[in-house]
Order: sequence, then structure tokens, then C-alpha cells
Amino acid sequence: MSAGLLVDGLTIRFGGLTAVDGVTLAAPQGRVTGLIGPNGAGKTTTFNACSGLLRPSAGTVSLFGQDVTAASAAARARRGLGRTFQRMDLFDSLTVEQNIALGLKARLARGHPIKQLVSSRADRKAVRAATEEALELCELGKLRREPAGALSTGQRRRVDLGRVLAGGFSMLLLDEPSSGLDTAETVRFGQLVSRVVDERDCGVLLVEHDMALVVAICDYLYVLDFGELIFEGTPDEVRGSEVVRAAYLGSEAA
Repeated sequence: MSAGLLVDGLTIRFGGLTAVDGVTLAAPQGRVTGLIGPNGAGKTTTFNACSGLLRPSAGTVSLFGQDVTAASAAARARRGLGRTFQRMDLFDSLTVEQNIALGLKARLARGHPIKQLVSSRADRKAVRAATEEALELCELGKLRREPAGALSTGQRRRVDLGRVLAGGFSMLLLDEPSSGLDTAETVRFGQLVSRVVDERDCGVLLVEHDMALVVAICDYLYVLDFGELIFEGTPDEVRGSEVVRAAYLGSEAA
């Protein structure tokens, strides 16, 4: 497994409040790594620092062996970091196919909107190929002409992931992807994430509250509480930890 994403001694302060305190974690390629903990533990703040939306007060963030601590979110995306958000930001009036195509279009535009309107023949060919691959991988071919606004939450989650996959990112940050899904949709989404990792050898850092999904697809877990890393290990080790049970899992681990 290659380096993927490495966070070392990450600290985030907001005035006198320390939201994340000295967190170190690794999310290598070819593996699903989970970041769990109770509400307010610092998971989203850590995600925002990883993706470049927040500048750390201390510590470093490295991507594929390169220090990106001072790099913008756009620069990290160009280096292969893609992210989804708990609140999906699809264009409801566009079709599934058009939404997914935006994944690579935006990356090729490199922050210049006009380049999305005036693209080269080679870029258009690359976008078509990436879109087709993502549609197939996410099992959305039959819905390609449907407007995103007409889809179920589970289908929208797959479109959201498909858009990131079309962008060709090698490290994915998935923020609460099971939010709003029923049990069957969650299982299907988990199977999709596992297939993506197997077929593309990409890395995934997952923030998720659904422990059934976490245990099913994660290879390794980090547990945060009050901004500090309190435990790390395999899903079985985490479920067996008295420290984690007291802070987060409670009776769920029994």
C-alpha cells in the first residue's frame, strides 16, 4: 500500500478552543480507513483540514508523499484528493450523466469556469470516457437521462460518488455517506465503496456514524473524542476496546 493521505500532529484551534488536538492518522491507498467518534469529536474539522478548507494551527497533511499543508483545496484536488459532503450538492435540473460529467470537467478546468465551456476535443473525449466508467461502476446506466432531482436519496448518493469517481481522484474523503439511506441502500453503498477500492486501488477516508457500515467495509479505524485520538485499530479491536465503548459505542459494541 502506498502512502495516500498522512496527517501528523494535526491541531486546529478556533480562538481559545482546541477543536482537534495532535491527531495523527494514515489512510493508505487500497484500503478503507474509518474516522469515528461522537458528535462534536472533531471529525468534520479534521476532514476540512485534510481537504484544504481549514489551515491547521499545527501539524502537517501529506498527500502521496508530498506536504500539502499550505496547499489550497483546489491544489489538493489537482493532486488527486476528492471529497463528498454529508449534504449532497447535486444539480437537480441536470441529468445523472451531466452531474457525473462535472467531476472531470471541473478538474480539467483547474478553477477557470470558462474552460468548462470551451474545452478541447481531447478533454471532451476524456470526460465521456470517465463518465461512462463511473455510470457503469455505480450502476446508474439506466438512470443516466433522469434529472437528479427525481432520484431517491440512495440513488443521489451514488451519483455524488460517481461524480467524484469521474474526476479520477486517487484518495477519497467520504463524509457521512449513509446519511438518509435505509438499511438496504446502506449495504449497497458499502458494497460499491469496497468495489471502487478493489478495482481502482484508491484510498478512502470515511467519516460515518453507521457502525454496521463501518465494520463491514473499513480495514482500520481511528476514534476521536473531544478532538483527541483515543484509540486506533481494526474494527474488531475497536469494538472490543473499553475506552471506545465508554466514549462512543456503549451498548452497540456488545
